[in-house]
Amino acid sequence: MCLAVPGRVLDIEERDGTRMATVDFGGVVKEVCLEYLPDLQVGEYAIVHVGFALQRLDEESAKQTLELFAELGMLQEEFGDPWELAAAEAGADPVEEVGKP
Repeated sequence: MCLAVPGRVLDIEERDGTRMATVDFGGVVKEVCLEYLPDLQVGEYAIVHVGFALQRLDEESAKQTLELFAELGMLQEEFGDPWELAAAEAGADPVEEVGKP
């Protein structure tokens, strides 16, 4: 499933003529294209779908939605477990049992 998820803009930069942002989705940080919302600023929230910020969102609505998604396990379904992803990127086995060779 692919959700449109609210996220908070942490920083903005231009890359090869494209306005990009680092966005925090309740602890998961991703790069997002801002071409559809060219006036979005650092600290604001937006609904993001498949890497594109589509609509500005107020902070209260964003936080309520993120809490609901977290309760339903939808953020983990969408982004995966950030610890498991970090371990996989580092080449470790995230399900390796402690104490086994």
